[in-house]
Amino acid sequence: FAGSGLQDELALLVRAGLTPLEALRTATLNPAKYLGATDSLGTVGPGKLANLVLLDANPLEDIRNTRRISAVMTGGRLIDAAERERLLRVAEAEAARARIAPPARQ
Repeated sequence: FAGSGLQDELALLVRAGLTPLEALRTATLNPAKYLGATDSLGTVGPGKLANLVLLDANPLEDIRNTRRISAVMTGGRLIDAAERERLLRVAEAEAARARIAPPARQ
């Protein structure tokens, strides 16, 4: 489904030998360190920028639990499961319209 690329990458990192915690840090804290922006990004804390994904199960126990999304908080707005499904349908429809037809065979 739309947006599942990160979850796929996390699973591949774990399969390659990282722990779930190391894989999650690779997607969150490590980019902030690379950018020199740990004062505002990479972890949750007062005064930091954050988009949050609320899960129904612990991803440290099984990285596939990153797919068990119950809600998302972005830009100070809570997006519950029903709204998330609606937004995913809109995104999927837009992606389908944007696909380029394969070149004609000659």
